[in-house]
Amino acid sequence: MTTISKTEIAAARGANAAAAVTATEPAANCPLCPRLAAFRQESRERQPGWFNAPVPSFGSADAALLIVGLAPGLQGANRTGRPFTGDYAGDLLYATLIDYGFARGEYKARPDDGLTLVDCRISNAVRCVPPQNKPLPAEINTCRQFLSGVFGAMPRLRAVVLLGRIAHDTTIKAVGLRASQAPFGHGAVHQAGTLKLYDSYHCSRYNTNTGVLTPKMFGDVFAKVRADLDAGK
Repeated sequence: MTTISKTEIAAARGANAAAAVTATEPAANCPLCPRLAAFRQESRERQPGWFNAPVPSFGSADAALLIVGLAPGLQGANRTGRPFTGDYAGDLLYATLIDYGFARGEYKARPDDGLTLVDCRISNAVRCVPPQNKPLPAEINTCRQFLSGVFGAMPRLRAVVLLGRIAHDTTIKAVGLRASQAPFGHGAVHQAGTLKLYDSYHCSRYNTNTGVLTPKMFGDVFAKVRADLDAGK
């Protein structure tokens, strides 16, 4: 497991605290979901060197593409402070983003690896790590205000990739669509005003190990996004 220094953790927490003044990011000690706040505190006591706070969005608010995941992984983003950094899902996601020109550099599963996103931003439906990686419906609903804030803060946003059913369902509500207007399905594309929403199975180790999602299936989603964005330039 990659070790994250206390200096890096402090810097990440400081950045998160500064972002908390906006409607797009919860505060470092966000109390809105008591179960998640208690679990976060337990993790701080067990692993004081980890990030252990709501994980902020990664990438420029001026991006045309937003990726919405589920929630921070306990030993992934909750440890490192950057979405999809430090677990298998990040290995596949960042490799795919590099392949399709949405990221540059080398992903080394560390927040200081120098990897940068290109016209792309990454956020989560739920910002705090949930027990067993399963947020409750009330927690998803509570955290949607920050996802809505992210949408409102991205003036050039045109494409949104939704990783998994939970990301799909909460985003549909955030943009004002009815579930019947946009049923979830891997590879499905939905229109929400000026936005295109692209569904994908989540890039989790479980999904890839069981063959629910293959790297090619995942890449095909981003190939479609790339082609659509390029066609609109």
